[in-house]
Amino acid sequence: MSFPITTREIEYTAADGQRLIGYFAAPEINTPIAGVIVAPEWWGRNEYTEQRARELAEHGYAALAIDMYGDKKVTTAVPQASEWMNQTFEHADTIVNRAQAGLATLAAQPEVNAEKLAAIGFCYGGKVVLDLARSGADVKTVATFHAVLSPKAPAEKGKVKAEILVLHGELDSMVTLDDVANFRQEMHDAEVDHEVIIFEDAKHGFSNPLADERAKANNVDLGYNAEAERQGLEAMYELLDKHLK
Repeated sequence: MSFPITTREIEYTAADGQRLIGYFAAPEINTPIAGVIVAPEWWGRNEYTEQRARELAEHGYAALAIDMYGDKKVTTAVPQASEWMNQTFEHADTIVNRAQAGLATLAAQPEVNAEKLAAIGFCYGGKVVLDLARSGADVKTVATFHAVLSPKAPAEKGKVKAEILVLHGELDSMVTLDDVANFRQEMHDAEVDHEVIIFEDAKHGFSNPLADERAKANNVDLGYNAEAERQGLEAMYELLDKHLK
């Protein structure tokens, strides 16, 4: 069933004082529903992130595509994306604080049941939501697509509240299978309920139809894979439905 939806931009502020602008989408339903934050690739809170928020709304979830750079800045150039992303690494708490601000903003919306929250992320945004989960945030589940898996600090036993799903491309040259193995060990050590699905013949960026175009323009190893995208979204919605419906 696909719901009619409504969208709006929401301005909010992170603990570091940064002005952020999220993109909110929700189905036109009269009762409060589960909410999901959508953390963007390193390009910023662009149309792709907003599209994923709208799809979540059509599936019956409220969604907030969060802004990690401020003033909804976006780019298609790797040097600029890298600069903005690295700025969020300069202080240890920036990523989690900005993600937490987005989560709190989502929870405060009248359409949202604040007891049922989740987070998904793509590439850099995958790291964002994994670090959010590692911080002990009150989310039921986290799903990532071609995520950066290395932690700010390893997950601590008993701290992570979310069930975690990691969707990874076998041919990802930016996040290796060794990185995946290290992530699995981290999750086992912290006794976190998790699953990793590895898609054959899929590269970094496999979920984004613009990945090949971005790869060519920036000479980076990205690639779209429609079947991996389809299977990944199916697995994500299955997990969201399990915890939030």
